[in-house]
Amino acid sequence: MNNYHPLLRTVQVTRYVAPLREGGSLPAIAEADDGFLYVIKFRGAGQGIKSLIADLIGGEIARALDLKTPEIVFAHLDAAFGSIEPDQEIQDLLRASVGLNLAVHFLSGALTFDPAVTAIDPKLASQIVWLDCLLTNVDRTARNTNMLIWNKELWLIDHGASLYFHHSWKNWKEQALRPFAQVKDHVLLRQASELETVDREYRSLLNEEVIQYIVSLIPDEWLAVTPEESSPAKQRQIYADFLTLRAANADVFVKEAQHARKSLI
Repeated sequence: MNNYHPLLRTVQVTRYVAPLREGGSLPAIAEADDGFLYVIKFRGAGQGIKSLIADLIGGEIARALDLKTPEIVFAHLDAAFGSIEPDQEIQDLLRASVGLNLAVHFLSGALTFDPAVTAIDPKLASQIVWLDCLLTNVDRTARNTNMLIWNKELWLIDHGASLYFHHSWKNWKEQALRPFAQVKDHVLLRQASELETVDREYRSLLNEEVIQYIVSLIPDEWLAVTPEESSPAKQRQIYADFLTLRAANADVFVKEAQHARKSLI
C-alpha cells in the first residue's frame, strides 16, 4: 500500500539569479527566502500554466513511485519583483508571472544525462519508460533527456510536456486508453527490458488515493474557468480520472513500448 502524501512548501522568490534559456518555458535560477536556489518555471512563459500543472503532477507521481526528482515547491512572485530587472524580455516574463509559480531545488554541479556515457540499470530504465508512457511525456528523448546525474544518481526533471490531453478536454477518456506511440523515441527504451515486472509493481503503488492526493495539490489559481473548462474541482477530478483509468489499463501502453523496443534490438 502506498500512502504517499506530500506536503509542498511555498517559498517567496527574493532574487533572480540567471536565466536558463532552454525550451519554451524560459526557466531561471532564483533564490528564495529560505536561502536555497531553485529552478523556477514561470506561469507567464509561452507554455503557460498547464505546463506547471503537468510538471507538478508528473514530478509528484515520480516521487510517489520512488524515482529521484528534486523537491518541488510553489514559488510566490510579488508584483514589484521584476521592476529592477534591466532585461525587458525577463521583466515582461516576471510581470506576467505574479502569484504562484513552480520551482524545484537547484542541483548544484549536476550533469546532463548522456546515454553514451552513463549506463542505466534495466529496471530503472523500465520504471522511467513506464512513468513517461503513463504521463504521455514526449520530452525524454536523446535530444533532450530531461535527466541529470547528481551525486552519481539519476534524477528526473521537467515533466511539463506531459498530459497533453488537458489542452483539449473533450475526449480525455479516449486519450486515457490510447497507447503512447511517441515511446519509440524514448532515450531509455532500448534498456527497458523489465516493463512487465515494473507494470505489476507500479499499478499496486499508484492507487486511486495517491492519484487523488497529488491532483489535489493543484492550486485553484492555476485552474481558471473558461468556456472550454469547468470549475477547478471538476478539472482536478478529470486529471484524477484520466490517470486512474490510464494506470488501470497500462497494458495498452506497455505493449506499445515492448513492440517499439523490439524494433531497436
